[in-house]
Parts: sequence; C-alpha cells; structure tokens
Amino acid sequence: MAEKKVLVVDDEKLIVKGIRFSLEQDNMVVDCAYDGEEAVELARNNQYDIILLDVMLPKLTGYEVCQQIREFSDVPIIMLTAKGEDMDKILGLEYGADDYITKPFNILEVKARIKAIMRRMEPKGNAKETTNVIESGDMRLDCEGRRAFIAGKEIGLTAKEFEVLELLMLNPNKVYSRESLLKLVWGADYPGDVRTVDVHIRRLREKIEAHPSEPKYVHTKWGVGYYFCNE
Repeated sequence: MAEKKVLVVDDEKLIVKGIRFSLEQDNMVVDCAYDGEEAVELARNNQYDIILLDVMLPKLTGYEVCQQIREFSDVPIIMLTAKGEDMDKILGLEYGADDYITKPFNILEVKARIKAIMRRMEPKGNAKETTNVIESGDMRLDCEGRRAFIAGKEIGLTAKEFEVLELLMLNPNKVYSRESLLKLVWGADYPGDVRTVDVHIRRLREKIEAHPSEPKYVHTKWGVGYYFCNE
C-alpha cells in the first residue's frame, strides 16, 4: 500500500489528526482540508487514490463537494457522516460517493474500507490478460485502465459504477439479484442495503444509456434483478 495518496476532509481537527496519523503508519501520504472549498481546490490540483469526505463542512457541504469533484474526477470517495438515517446515506451515494462510514467510527474500519477499495482499483494480475478489454456492440471496457467507452467516447464512471458494469459485462445475460450485486461489489460486510444498488444502476444508466428509461445495455428482470444485454 506504499505511497498511496489520501485526502481527508473534516472540520474537526482532532478527527483529521487521528486519521492522518493512522494512515501515515500504513505509509500513505495524507493531505488535509477543513472546509468544502479547500477540499475541491485540493482535489482539482492533486491526484488522490481516495478521498475521505465529511458531510457537515463549512462553506460547502460534503454532498456539494462530492458533486463538484465528480465533474472532473472519478477518484473513489468515502463519505463520513454523523447522521445514521438511511436517506442521508443514500443521498451521499446519489452525489457520486462510493461508500460511507457513520460516525463515531473505528479507525480500523476506516482503514479496512480504504484498503478494500484500493485493492479493487488495482490490476487483477494474470486475470487481466484474458479480460483486459471487454466489448459489446459500441461499448468497450478497459479493465486494466478502468475506463469505459461508447462509440469511442469515454464515459466517466465512479469506481463502484465501473465495478457494477464490469461484473455485468463479464457475465452477459446473467441476471444478478440486488442482494448478489451488493455482496459482490460492495462486500459481504457492507452495512448498506439494496437501495444502494438501485441508486448506482440508475446513475450508470444515466451515463451509458441514450434513453435510460428504455435501456440498451443494463436491463431489469422484474422481481429478479439486473443483467447486461449482450448484442
């Protein structure tokens, strides 16, 4: 995990100090921001492997920060929220976050989530030799570079959106239940529920489908789940 670069955004300086110290013990390079505007500026001018982003921030909320960062970057974002309501968690995902952790949290949980996301972002060793590029019709997925293209035009996907699409494209016409997708993409220990899957499918369709309500690629099998239609 050497030399991974993390941006920690929280207006509570003691929390930032604790997270920074712990991540630096794992050889991560950590930048810190204490308000929303500073966070956007740092994200715009630096390349980060992951961002830890608190919801309640001065100047811009975490949701606004997440939304603005998504306009120019697909860096994985984990939201930190003191609110436990499901809708608050889903709202964070609506703006393009990849995961969330509810305060108060254990730093070991934070580090585990970070490392899990980073592992998923790394090339998959020998497996990439056979699945380096997946193509279907005018859709092309570069699994090593984690980039998606439609008719040669790149489509900006978040880490989770890419992983959902990659899984479905690797298994065309196979229907995955929402529970299966949640377990396979987010992990068995993910505390969220299946609405997380629905949110990401909707966001994915908005990006890859010419008519999201009449999808060409990612279809719904009513009462069962989702599948990728192989042309």
